[in-house]
Amino acid sequence: MRVAALQSDIVWEDPEANFRRLTPWIASAAGAGARLLVLPEMFSCGFSMAAERIAEPEGGPSASFLLAEARRHGLWIAGSIPERPSGAPRPFNTLVLAGPGGEIHRYRKIHPFSHAGEDRHYGAGERHVTVSVEGVRLTLFVCYDLRFADEFWATAAATDCYLVVANWPEKRRRHWTSLLLARAIENQAYVVGVNRVGTGDDLVYAGDSRIVDPWGEELAGAAGQETLLLANVDPARVAEARQAFPVMRDRRT
Repeated sequence: MRVAALQSDIVWEDPEANFRRLTPWIASAAGAGARLLVLPEMFSCGFSMAAERIAEPEGGPSASFLLAEARRHGLWIAGSIPERPSGAPRPFNTLVLAGPGGEIHRYRKIHPFSHAGEDRHYGAGERHVTVSVEGVRLTLFVCYDLRFADEFWATAAATDCYLVVANWPEKRRRHWTSLLLARAIENQAYVVGVNRVGTGDDLVYAGDSRIVDPWGEELAGAAGQETLLLANVDPARVAEARQAFPVMRDRRT
């Protein structure tokens, strides 16, 4: 499956402006043959803690945008949204995966980033989400989740490719790139890590998006500017890596 990762800037707390900016990029990904496009965390508003102001209901403007673009271009699109389910006391940082046939899957970020106060404004998800898309088993994670190896270990056997969307600041960029490689190598799976660029709420983001294969080889990468990364993800390569070097057979947790 051909996968695209869009390393984009984000207009602060302005979904409509972000929809306009993203539309030509989505068309470009489809034109390049992508079957899956991954957008950054909080793609429509930036990593804002103004949850009461920016949170949308399920099926709100941002999720509707993803579904409409997925249908229009005949591909799957993933990106996280501040969503408040009906009756929930707080919104969640929700990674939405929308399909061309109207499919929609939601992963709620398990680890809100307490260092930035995310845990005071957003609830914590409680379950992993793995979705099979065109024969590729995708497991969904958001930003700070990347630091918790046990979450990736718990889902490894059923995963060919991890999607990790982020707003990861430039000052910790080495952590981001190192952990993406580590999660790929230790779980012998692809990792598609998509980070934003630009400035949001006085934080600078360097991008450093990566698509990494099950052996830890970088298939695509970029830093510093808006760009579209493309690579092919093949479940057979995951199976071959795990058979040739059976790390998970020796895992005790």
